Amino acid sequence: MEQQAGILNNPADLSIRSYAHIGDAVYELYVREKVVFLTSKPEKLHKISVSLVNAQFQAILLDKIQDVLTEKEKDIVRRARNLSVTTARRINQALHRQSTAFEAIIGYLYLNDKSRLDEVFNYMDTFILEKLAR
Repeated sequence: MEQQAGILNNPADLSIRSYAHIGDAVYELYVREKVVFLTSKPEKLHKISVSLVNAQFQAILLDKIQDVLTEKEKDIVRRARNLSVTTARRINQALHRQSTAFEAIIGYLYLNDKSRLDEVFNYMDTFILEKLAR
């Protein structure tokens, strides 16, 4: 397959922002898949999803998974934390950077190593269930 100008075909060539962009969607889908088995009430589906898909909880999850990340994965996280923050997100820059780093590692694993992503998701399940039990 020929590469068109400006189009990347290799996930390893993507930017950290691109990993975060896809990681945001992958994590939200992961959460929604879990939540639909908990309730069928639309308002509860939304409330539970929002409690798990937000910058604060993503930052907590990133902290919890640090010990199981490889050096390469930690490098992705570090690079994502160092991205510049958009004007709208400057109110809590540190939290936004952590959340972006979380999304970046999820996106990186989704595009480069789905079995490793499954391992990380399985590890996170404990923390997600703890959050849901509160």
